[in-house]
Amino acid sequence: MKVKKILIIEDNLQILDNTKELLELEGYTVLTAKNGIEGIEIAINNTPDLILCDIMMPLKNGYEVLTELKAIENTSRIPFIFVTASAEKSEVAAGLNHGAFDYISKPFDYDHLIALIKKTIN
Repeated sequence: MKVKKILIIEDNLQILDNTKELLELEGYTVLTAKNGIEGIEIAINNTPDLILCDIMMPLKNGYEVLTELKAIENTSRIPFIFVTASAEKSEVAAGLNHGAFDYISKPFDYDHLIALIKKTIN
């Protein structure tokens, strides 16, 4: 079975590193980006199986990242999960309306994250 590749786009380096380490322990190949512009470039060049993306980031926010990737043929069908510090129903609805597969609120439970990833790409 092919190892699944996950891209994490997150400007909080502690969350980025911790999540990367956890997913690698679960057997995933993990790519990381510290901002939306870098994330878009990595997604285009590496076509991950799943993208976990923060919403509030400098340069390009998560909604802008998702909108750009949905408009590109080879990234348009990559499942996209927003990772957000906001549990506001309006933010969640906006993310899903932009075409996200799901969302998870920060701080998140790692078991919940792994279950959501498995439900999405396994």
